[in-house]
Amino acid sequence: MKKEQSIVQKFEALASEWELEVAGCSFVVEKYNHPAYQQIIEMGPAVIPLLLRELEIRPNHWFEALRAITGANTIQPEQRGRIKQMAQAWLNWGRERGYQWKAFN
Repeated sequence: MKKEQSIVQKFEALASEWELEVAGCSFVVEKYNHPAYQQIIEMGPAVIPLLLRELEIRPNHWFEALRAITGANTIQPEQRGRIKQMAQAWLNWGRERGYQWKAFN
């Protein structure tokens, strides 16, 4: 349980830093290249439920992190640029694979 808590705490700290520092940034590449975002990716599969939780609560650009960690590409061409639709595609992907993220709320 302690390891899970430390992963959640580290993720939340990095996610907060990333959101604060890229707020208002219109360049997606800058968002993806931010050091905090890259550190989240480096945390690996343990953060998949946390990323899904974030997408459900407040959709944001977590798509590249999920793609980098999972190797999956759930976004259809017609969904590109539509944050809510892109988020829903990943949430569906997570549910289909048995991920649970409500417990982290």
